[in-house]
Parts: sequence; C-alpha cells; structure tokens
Amino acid sequence: CGRKRKAALLDAHVAYRMACLNAINYLKTLGYTGEQAYMILGCAPVEGRIASIVDIPNACCTLSIPTEIFDFD
Repeated sequence: CGRKRKAALLDAHVAYRMACLNAINYLKTLGYTGEQAYMILGCAPVEGRIASIVDIPNACCTLSIPTEIFDFD
C-alpha cells in the first residue's frame, strides 16, 4: 500500500470502514477492479452491522453482500 498508517482506536466508524475496505479487496480477488467493487458496494443492497462492542472503544463491524446479485441468466 505504501501509506503510513497511524494507530487509531478501533471505534465503530473505523471498524465499518475496515469492513468496507475488506469487502472491496475480496471483490477484487473475484476479478473486479477496485472501482467496480466500490460501485457494487454503493449500488447493491449490502447489509452493514455493528457485530459487537465489547470494551469501548473496541468494535467489530460486518458487511454482507447478497450473492444473488452475481447470478447470471
């Protein structure tokens, strides 16, 4: 990546951002470009959730992408 990362508390905002970036990276492994993956997440009925907040400020967020949108006739 080449960017310097600054340590940040894992609040829900950062956790959700990381979930989205992980989803984009996963879609890229399926052959989509980064831009296409970003558009899929912006247009598809994805479901984002805060999975847990155990010890504030630590949070875990998940992102679900419906697989039916990838079915072709």
